[in-house]
Amino acid sequence: MSTQPTLAFIGAGNMARAIIGGLISNGYPAANIWTTGTQLDNMADLKQQGMQTTTDNNAAVAAADIVILAVKPQKLKAVAQAMAPAVQQHQPLIVSVAAGILCNSLEQWLGGNIALVRCMPNTPALVQLGANGLYANPQVSATQRQQTEQVMQATGLALWVDDEPQLDAVTAVSGSGPAYYFLIMEAMVAAGEKLGLSRDVAQQLTIQTALGAAEMARQSDVEPAELRRRVCSPNGTTEQAIKTFTAQGLPEIIENGMQACHDRAQVMAAELGQ
Repeated sequence: MSTQPTLAFIGAGNMARAIIGGLISNGYPAANIWTTGTQLDNMADLKQQGMQTTTDNNAAVAAADIVILAVKPQKLKAVAQAMAPAVQQHQPLIVSVAAGILCNSLEQWLGGNIALVRCMPNTPALVQLGANGLYANPQVSATQRQQTEQVMQATGLALWVDDEPQLDAVTAVSGSGPAYYFLIMEAMVAAGEKLGLSRDVAQQLTIQTALGAAEMARQSDVEPAELRRRVCSPNGTTEQAIKTFTAQGLPEIIENGMQACHDRAQVMAAELGQ
């Protein structure tokens, strides 16, 4: 295991901890992981697991083969500019999980000519069921792409896109997607209560149904549309619900919401990248 790349997480918040937790669960050596933060006390649990902890980002960069930028997007410019001399000296692979910060901005802040991967993760990474969209700039080698996949697959699925703007579509599908499902669950629980179920029963049934439907779709060799058709018996109960959803414009509502998400991602990138 000593041949594993040394990782430095700049920031030790929820997303960094989700990735770290997945790596450790998959046997990644804790000694090969650095974490940085503003206070060592907040990383005491990570240190107890055998990781290196520091408040000095430059020290972590100097030790790392791969640097994962996991600070809030609004703080990333200042953090990256302060790290730039160390990044230029040591030339690690940079992986950014900061939403909305374009490669051009990161490259400029870090001094240019760097191998850089942008990642759009999502919150189910916290339970190792995440979905990550990845984009690599031309300086990223085949080996570095493999290493990035290994790191991000620790939290779930990791898929590459060919063009950076496609990450805005990834944001609309999976980055923000968990909230769409939570809203649907919320509505189903409320409707279940109105139909006479207790809140607890309605909630348990809703969550288990969502879990089961997702697992069926994941394991199936047919598309979700076909799975839906198979559940809808002619003139049956499910068909009546689906007809109502369709007649009231649910597919269009979802499309419009995802387009709004996509458009907002582009606006945020312009604002945060200045």
